[in-house]
Amino acid sequence: MSAGPGPLTAAAPPQPGSGPAAAQADALRRRFPPRPDLDAWPRTLLARADVEGLLAAAPFIVAGQAGEQNRCRGIGIVLDWLQAQPGATWQQRWQASGAGQDGRADWRAFPVRWRAAAMPPATAWDGRVVTTGLLSLICADVIRPGISWLLATATPKRLAAEMARTRDPAGLTGLAARCDASPVGEATTRLAMHRVAVIMAAKGGMVAGITVGDCLELLDAAAAVCRIPHYKSPYFYQLLHAAGILGSSAAPTVRALATDRRLSVDQLVDRCGIQCRPVRDLLADYLRERQASVDYVTLVRLADTLGRLFWADLEARHPGISSLRLDPAAAAGWKQRVLTKTIRRRQPDGSLTEIASPRESATNCLTAVRSFYLDIAQWAMDDPARWGPWAVPCPVKAGEIPHKKVADRRKSRMDQRTRERLAILPELIAATGTQRQATAGRLAAAKATAPGAVFTADGQTLRRTATTRASVASVWAENPDGGPRRNLTGEERHAFWAWAAVDVLRMTGLRVEELTELTHHSLVQYRLPATGELIPLLHIVPSKTDTERLLVVSPELADVLSAIICRIRDDTGAVPLAGTYDYHERIYGPPMPILFQHRVGLENRQISAPAIRKLLDLALAATGLTGTAGQPLRLIPHDFRRIFITDAVMNGMPPHIAQLVAGHADINTTMGYKAVYPEEAINGHRAFLARRRALRPSGEYRLPTDEEWEEFLGHFARRKVALGDCGRAYGTSCIHEHSCIRCPLLRPDPAQRPRLAGLCDNLQARIGEAQREGWRGEAEGLQISLAAARHKLAQLDDLARRRSTIHLGMPGFPGIAGRTVTTSSVEHS
Repeated sequence: MSAGPGPLTAAAPPQPGSGPAAAQADALRRRFPPRPDLDAWPRTLLARADVEGLLAAAPFIVAGQAGEQNRCRGIGIVLDWLQAQPGATWQQRWQASGAGQDGRADWRAFPVRWRAAAMPPATAWDGRVVTTGLLSLICADVIRPGISWLLATATPKRLAAEMARTRDPAGLTGLAARCDASPVGEATTRLAMHRVAVIMAAKGGMVAGITVGDCLELLDAAAAVCRIPHYKSPYFYQLLHAAGILGSSAAPTVRALATDRRLSVDQLVDRCGIQCRPVRDLLADYLRERQASVDYVTLVRLADTLGRLFWADLEARHPGISSLRLDPAAAAGWKQRVLTKTIRRRQPDGSLTEIASPRESATNCLTAVRSFYLDIAQWAMDDPARWGPWAVPCPVKAGEIPHKKVADRRKSRMDQRTRERLAILPELIAATGTQRQATAGRLAAAKATAPGAVFTADGQTLRRTATTRASVASVWAENPDGGPRRNLTGEERHAFWAWAAVDVLRMTGLRVEELTELTHHSLVQYRLPATGELIPLLHIVPSKTDTERLLVVSPELADVLSAIICRIRDDTGAVPLAGTYDYHERIYGPPMPILFQHRVGLENRQISAPAIRKLLDLALAATGLTGTAGQPLRLIPHDFRRIFITDAVMNGMPPHIAQLVAGHADINTTMGYKAVYPEEAINGHRAFLARRRALRPSGEYRLPTDEEWEEFLGHFARRKVALGDCGRAYGTSCIHEHSCIRCPLLRPDPAQRPRLAGLCDNLQARIGEAQREGWRGEAEGLQISLAAARHKLAQLDDLARRRSTIHLGMPGFPGIAGRTVTTSSVEHS
């Protein structure tokens, strides 16, 4: 293959810590820097006597003489040990001791070994009391261990409780009260309070002084030193944000801190592993040109198609390729490979098996590559210096993309899917409504029952589970006979939102992203100028087609929306704000009064599109409905959109009105969603059957007797004649008085051709006799019979000719068979 523009160089492999995640983390650190770690502050500059005096007074002293004695002994040992270390402050001495370097190591060995060597004799209690002594020094802000050390060390364990007792009782108590008001798991709450105490211990100050940067620094440290996933929970950030400590401008969650979590164009191309640097740069430039006209999800798919499925695949099969001008063999091989994909599936024995299956997006891949080549050729006319060197013939021809065939197959498949789900829609609606009422009844009965007591609801006998905490987020129950616990609160929540999603989708035909973006502001009113009547409307914000639209709210839809609003209202009666997320653009938006939201701990969280799909799967699985092949039926949100348009058109809505209601830019798209049966053909066929039955006596439509059945079978036995078979209808008589040779219904038998030829000869002889005797009428009738007989002979000959085969033989030179052909003989011939 010819070399392309520019030198052939390999793209540099990504270095550790330089990937997209690291780049995003660095950007967040620059945007939200943590408070610096200091070596000197007023408390750490105190003399030993001042430190001892500070710790000997309230609030550091503890109740109980033994406990206070142990605490004072521990403080003395730690101060003696630190005083022996180099440094001008207590913090510098702590850092110089080496005890705060590795949190996984037992730091108590440092002061215990020093005391055993410097101030013998040592006791077994020294290793226990030093923990209490160090904890008092940390709470008094005399020393500040690092965040990583505090997260990794096993001691001190009572950091959060001591911080709440000695340094900031109001701040930590307020956070604990907020956790009790919106309860989550006990382990999650305990971990969040510990994380807040860790930040206070490492950075100093009170709870109110914690910043967003401090939280991000702790999360980075937890990701590095904590091996248990639960220990990396960012719930403490939500707790601080809910308390107003991080400021009103801070994002409610850590994942929403980065307003743009999308990968750049260069990152999208680099993750495809392209080796040829000029082609890599070309793809990046091409995607930047297309970026303004497509959403982010489309850009990601386009980068994956051109980078991984197209060029990386070519580089794997043709090492060193550097030009877009592909050889016919290379282009044909790639087009053949893109039609299939390899899927790895785990077998029952645990092994992985690779299975080749057709790629449903093969047409889209071919179209994307063809558009890539054609766009470069078009842009080369406007900017020859930039795009001209890459303008080459496209390897994908227009006729190689089966647009119509694929569209027809997809239309047929989607129509069948819509008809199948349209039939079970009433059952699904009834099932979701019943499930909603049943789960709400079980939850209400459980709440009215004391923990540990048995209750019966909806025909089920359960025992309410007793929890260790007085205030919990969920109500649990279990079967008295044994079995797993059931989260009745979660069951009721899933049933309600599944019912709400099904009803709103089927009555509006919304896209799933439009459903998740419905807000309290979407409900508007319109007053008719003529009558003054108020018409409730549902305002749909611009989504896929960037056009807004208004839908009339039916009374049934109004009931569903009212139930949703009543459920999500807070104590003030207002719809709370929830953070929004644009799935197609991969960006977080400002908080909005979203209708489809639920409470998760301290956060009002938007119910996402994947969550809606999961709710529909759970609701459909509970009904037990199956498809035509017996497999479990699955409904996706877009199925309701097709069902809505199909039902609207079937019930008389004009297609152009359905187009406006659905928000389609082209009416052909709306007609593509319509999956109605061909009523014209069905009605015409039914009318034909009705007319045919009207022409026949009604008495024929009864059970035939044995005599009638024998007569019916005898009719077909009597259709056999000498020259072949008679094709007259059942119950009709012969109109030619059995002069079969003249009858057009006679189908001659090829085996009777000699008999038919003899009849022709006999008729010819009889015609000659009639002409000699002057029997003109007889001769005229015989001429008609002779013509009919010859016509039957022609039919038999034509049938025999169609059924016969002719062997053409092998071609050869005429007149030279059986002898050797030489060059000279061929030339002379």
